[in-house]
Amino acid sequence: MLKRTRAGSPNSTNGSPRVAKRILFDATRLAMRGRTNSPTGIDRVVLAYARWLISRPDLDVVPVATWGGKLMPLRPGCLPGLAARAQAMSTETGVKDLKWAALRNALEMDNAPDWGLRPSAKPAKPERKLADGLETVWLFLGGKLEPRAGDIYLNVSHSGLEAPDLLAGLVEQGVAPVVMVHDLIPLTHPEFCGPSAGERHEGRVRGLLKYAALVLVNSSTTAEELGRYASQRSLRQPPVEVALLGLEEAFLCDRADRTTRRPYFVTVGTIEARKNLAFLLTAWRRLAEDMGPKAPHLVLVGRRGWENEAVIDHLDRASAVRKLVHEITDLTDEQVAALIRGARALLAPSLAEGFDLPVIEALTLGAPVIASDIPVHRELARTAQLIDPLDGLGWIEAIQSACDRPPRRPRRPAYSWDEHFKIVAQALGLEAEAPGPLRQVVNV
Repeated sequence: MLKRTRAGSPNSTNGSPRVAKRILFDATRLAMRGRTNSPTGIDRVVLAYARWLISRPDLDVVPVATWGGKLMPLRPGCLPGLAARAQAMSTETGVKDLKWAALRNALEMDNAPDWGLRPSAKPAKPERKLADGLETVWLFLGGKLEPRAGDIYLNVSHSGLEAPDLLAGLVEQGVAPVVMVHDLIPLTHPEFCGPSAGERHEGRVRGLLKYAALVLVNSSTTAEELGRYASQRSLRQPPVEVALLGLEEAFLCDRADRTTRRPYFVTVGTIEARKNLAFLLTAWRRLAEDMGPKAPHLVLVGRRGWENEAVIDHLDRASAVRKLVHEITDLTDEQVAALIRGARALLAPSLAEGFDLPVIEALTLGAPVIASDIPVHRELARTAQLIDPLDGLGWIEAIQSACDRPPRRPRRPAYSWDEHFKIVAQALGLEAEAPGPLRQVVNV
C-alpha cells in the first residue's frame, strides 16, 4: 500500500501573510475534448476539477497544456470558457432529444425501427482525433510560462505524463507534481487495450512514482494496484490520497419516471473489450432463444471504441441481437439518469475497472445493479448483485429473475464532488490549518 504522509500547511510560514497558492492546472484534455457530446469518466473528472478551481478565488490558477514533455501556457482567463464549452456540449439537446425519442419508441413497440440509434460510420481514427484536438489546443495557447518553486502542477487526466522529462523538469524547478491515477488497466490487463497503450501507461506510472509529490486515486482498489506495482519493482512509493469521485446533479435527484411496456436493462460506457459486452451479447442471444417474445431489451449507452470486433459483429450481424439491443450515444445526464431509473437493472459485466462511475450512479439513483465480481465492485458496490464475469448461466439467471420483479429502490447515500474536493484540498494543504503532505516539497 502506498504510504500517506501529513505535515504542516504550506500556505503560511512563520506568521507571514497568506499568499495565493499558484496551481498549474493541466487542461490539455479539457481543451482537446471539450467539443465531445459524450464525455468519458476522465473527461468528467477534468471538468469537475476545472469548475472547482474556478470557484476558488483564493488560488492563482494557471491553465497549461502538455505536449512533447513540455508545458505550454494557455491564454490567461481561458479556463472558465473551456469549462463552459464542455458543460454546454454535455447538456445541449437538439439531436439528443431526437435520439431519446427514437429510443423510447424502440422500447415501447414491437419490431420498432432503431432509426437514428445505430452508428452509421466507424469512429474517427486516433490520429485524426489527435490532430483535431491539437488544433483546438493551439487556439488557446498564449502568454509565457515560468514555473517557479512553490507551484503545484495538477494533472488529473493522464495527459502528457508518458513523457519521461515532464515531471523531472518540474521537480528540478521546485514545482510539486500532483497527479491522479484512474487505473492501471493497460498494465494489469494489456489484452484489453491498444498495442501501444501498455508502454505509454508504464511510462506514466514509472514517472509519477519517481517524481510525484502526491498521487490522487479514485478508489482503494486503484491504490492497492499502484502500491503492488511499485513494490514488485522496488520503486519509490509517493504519498497517496484516496478520494472517491463525485456525481453530477442529475444522479442525485429522486424522481419517478414513466416505465416502458417492455422490460429493459442498460449498460453505460465506451463499447470496448474490457467491458465484456461480447459475453453479455452472447447471453442476450440465449435469452432471445429461451424467452421468445418475452425477452427483455438491452440498451448500450456509449460510443464504439477500439479492440471490440466481437461486439460489433454481434451488433451488426446477429439478427436476434439486433431486435433486442439498442445503441445510443450523446444523451444528456438527465436522460441517462431517467434511463437507469426505469431499467430492471444496470448491468456492469466488466473484467477490469478502476472506479466504474455508472455503477455508483445507478446505486445512488436506487436502481438495481448486476455487476461483475471484481475488486472495485466488491469495494464500492456491496449492495449490487455480484457475479463472476465469466459465469454465463449465472448472468442469464440473474437477468431472467430481474425481469419478473419490479425495480427496487434501495438508494445509496450520495457521494458529492464537494466531499471529494474537501479531501483533495486537505491533501494539498489548500485549507486553513490543513496538514497536507506537500509542505516539505512546496516550501523549498
